[in-house]
Amino acid sequence: MVLGFGWNDLMEMFRNGTWDDYAKSLLDRYENLGPIPGIGLPFLEAFLPFLPLVVFVLTNTVAYGLLWGFLYSWIGTSLGAITVFWLIRRYQHTRVINWLRHNKQVNRITEWLDRHGFGPLFILLCFPFSPSAIINVVAGLSRISVQQFALAVFLGKALMIFSIAYVGDSLTSFAENPIKTVVVAVAIILFWMVGKYVEGRLKKKNGKQEQSHKD
Repeated sequence: MVLGFGWNDLMEMFRNGTWDDYAKSLLDRYENLGPIPGIGLPFLEAFLPFLPLVVFVLTNTVAYGLLWGFLYSWIGTSLGAITVFWLIRRYQHTRVINWLRHNKQVNRITEWLDRHGFGPLFILLCFPFSPSAIINVVAGLSRISVQQFALAVFLGKALMIFSIAYVGDSLTSFAENPIKTVVVAVAIILFWMVGKYVEGRLKKKNGKQEQSHKD
């Protein structure tokens, strides 16, 4: 069964040319629910990584338009990532999380993340097919600050969601217009530069606070 229809019904709609009308009615119902599915589904993907984030973003773009589809997807996936990070930090002394922390592979990744900080985390979060659930958990186990993680999430997810929404909004013209590829590439560089600048300011601020505590 697919959305209340069997495969035979689905194939019959394709043959009769009625699939477009059915899809449009589904999107209309989706849109009529307001921002709840637009934010809620990307939020859930942070906890259930087998859910198709790309499909949710494309559906949001079609249902709500480029701007609102992007905003709802960005808010949902960012809040989801930060919630997972917070839960890992909050319950870091439980048996399961302690087991994860002492796993050799996980420990190796967290140490690497501790050394490199914002840069690689931001880059990983920019890509739609990176294992975001694992990244959120590992970041929670690392010593990276909440501010650094939130900064990487908001900037990295913004770029990732915008790239998917931008491509989905103009899928046909994207391949024909290379300037759109350039726009996405420039956006990646700009967001990375902004993130590194803010991270540097955060490090200086934290360094001054630590020094004042020692004094």
